[in-house]
Amino acid sequence: MMAQKEFKSFWRDTFSSGSPIPIVIIGQVGLFVLIHIFDLLAETKIITNPLYDNTVQYLSLPLGIDRFMEQPWSLFTYSFVYTGLFRILFDCLWLYWIGNLFLNFLNSRQLWFIYASSLFLGGGIYLALGQIPFLANSPQTILNTGSMALAGVVAATATLVPHSEVRLLLLGNLKLRTIACVYFGLEIVFYALVNKTAAATYVCIVLWGFLFMRTLQQGKDWSKIMLFKRKPRVKLQVVHQRKEYASYSISTASDLPNQEEIDQILDKISLSGYDSLTSREKEILFKASKQD
Repeated sequence: MMAQKEFKSFWRDTFSSGSPIPIVIIGQVGLFVLIHIFDLLAETKIITNPLYDNTVQYLSLPLGIDRFMEQPWSLFTYSFVYTGLFRILFDCLWLYWIGNLFLNFLNSRQLWFIYASSLFLGGGIYLALGQIPFLANSPQTILNTGSMALAGVVAATATLVPHSEVRLLLLGNLKLRTIACVYFGLEIVFYALVNKTAAATYVCIVLWGFLFMRTLQQGKDWSKIMLFKRKPRVKLQVVHQRKEYASYSISTASDLPNQEEIDQILDKISLSGYDSLTSREKEILFKASKQD
C-alpha cells in the first residue's frame, strides 16, 4: 500500500511540472525496450517476421522525399528511435541534466519550444539537404535518435549560462560552454563519418539553439506562439466584516517580473555566473520560471 502511494506521488510530481523531460525519456526508453523485445523474439525463432528491422526502418527518417511521403510520421518518431544501449543511456542522462539546468532559469514552455522546434526543424533540414548529391552520398541514409532535438537544448543552455561550471572526474571544473563545444565536435565528427547530411543538419540545429537564446536575451520570446489567448485571471478574495458590506482585494499579474528584468538578469548570468545574483534576482527568476 505504501509503495503504491509512493508510486502515485512520484507519477504525479513527475508529470505535474509540465516539463518535456520525463515524457521524452519514457517515450525513448519504452520504444527501445519494445524493438529489442522484437529482436529477441526473432533471435529465438519465436517469430519469423523481422519486426525489429521493420520498426526501425518505418520509424526512422529517410533521406529521400519519395520515401518520406510513404511514412510522414517519421518526421516526429525518428527522435525516439534508438538501437544502441550506451547511446540512449548517454542521451537520456544528458537531456535530464541539461534540461533541468535550463529549467532553473527559464520555464517549461520555453523548453518545450526549443526541443520540439529543433526536432521538427532538424527533420525538415535533413530532408532538404538530402537532395544535394554530395551530402546524400553517405553509408547511412536514415536519421534516428534524439540528437537533433538535444543539440538545440544544449546550445540554448550553453548560450544562456556559458560560465556555469561542472565538476568532472579527473578533469576538474569545466565551463559549460567548453563541455558543449567538445560534445558538438564529437557529434559532428561521428555524423560526418556515417551520414554527411546528418552532420550538416546537426550544425544547423546548434546554430538554431544559439539563435533562439540570443533572441530571447534581447527580449523576443518565440515560445510565446505556444500560448493561447485567454482573458487575464483576476482573483477576488471576500473579507467578511461585522457590517453587511464586503471588501474585495484584487490580485493581478502585475507583480510578476517583466521581460526586461529577466533579460537583465540573464545578461548578468552570462557575464558573471548564477552565483553573482542577489537573492531578489534569484526570486525574480524563480517567479518567471513558474509563469505559463
